[in-house]
Formats: sequence, structure tokens, C-alpha cells
Amino acid sequence: MAIASLANFTVPLASDQSATSQGMLMPKLKYRFRLSFENFGVSTPTTELTKQVISAARPNVQFEDQTIHIYNSQIHYAGKPKWQTIAVKLRDDSTGAVSKLVGEQMQKQFDFYEQSSAASGLDYKFTLRIEMLDGGNGGSTVNVLETWECYGCYVNQINYEALDYSQNGPAEISLTITVDNCIQTPSGSGVGSSTSIRPTVGGTLATGGGQ
Repeated sequence: MAIASLANFTVPLASDQSATSQGMLMPKLKYRFRLSFENFGVSTPTTELTKQVISAARPNVQFEDQTIHIYNSQIHYAGKPKWQTIAVKLRDDSTGAVSKLVGEQMQKQFDFYEQSSAASGLDYKFTLRIEMLDGGNGGSTVNVLETWECYGCYVNQINYEALDYSQNGPAEISLTITVDNCIQTPSGSGVGSSTSIRPTVGGTLATGGGQ
């Protein structure tokens, strides 16, 4: 009976729900994740980056707010979406594998010796995959709970961080990554899934969920 009471450790649901109380669902945990870089740098494999990740941000998107001014008021509508930059922090390993890959990516974007830029984005853009995991490892198969695939990526800013005699932690490299688009999988009702929304030509700009 005591164990059954744990079903009450949650927020009471509305009376019209199938059950007024239920146990809490297991949350995704922040430290169970994996990053994969495709077409990053020149050397292969790029798994050294995956093993040396300290932290990473999940994608954030913002719609540019547009305003129509009318008589005594204003009406707002969503403009073009813009994906925010993604911050990734890496440990700078003693073999130089991480700094080498990062340096190769920088050279793909811009040749700092010859002062020559890439001909097109196709020459240097890469794909970033962010996976949230269930904690499995070794003999226990790992399951992917959520995947963000970020396309058209390039390194917008790199910070090799400061060195400090008073600190005991590892040397770090921080990347700020600009992305063109992100898709959330497994698809269903998430970002990037198919939708039935279609524009209506000549529709009314309503404020209550209309066209």
C-alpha cells in the first residue's frame, strides 16, 4: 500500500481526465546526450569531438515579430523563423586531435595563411546531430530518446579559452555554431514533421487562431 501511494506524487489532473492522479513520467536527463559531427574538418573520424564534448545547447528558434499598424491598435503576425546559434564546449585533449579538427574546419571556412575564402557554403558547411540517450552503455543497449539534426552548420565563433595557473580543470575550446535549419526526430508531431497547415489566399488576419 505504501508503494501505491507514490502514484500521488504528481499534479492532480482535471476531473474530465481518465485518471485524477498518476505517477510521474521519467524525464530526459541533461547529462545523457551525444553529439555527432558530419563533414566537420578534414581528418576522420570525427568521433574524438564526440568523446570530448563538455556541454551543448539544444536548438532554439525565434519567429521575427511583424506588426501591422491600424487606426487605434496593432496586429501581430509571425514572420520568418530564425534558428539561434548553438553553443558547444569541448575539452582540448593532449593529443591535439580536437584542436586539429577545429583548426581544419576553420581553414575550410577561410584560409588564414593565404587569406582566401571558400567559394561557397557547400565547401565548409557540416551537419550537427544532437541525441538524447536513455543511459544505456556497454552490455546494455543505448536507446535514443530524441534527435535534433541541424543542417547547414558553420562555426560562427571560436574561443580557445584562457589558461590559468590557479585552475585545475582541463583546457577548453568553445564553439558558437550557426545553423540553417533543424529537424526533430522521431517525427510525429514534432519540429519538421508533416503538417496539414496550408496558406489561404485572401484569408483574414484573425487574432483568435484563424487564417
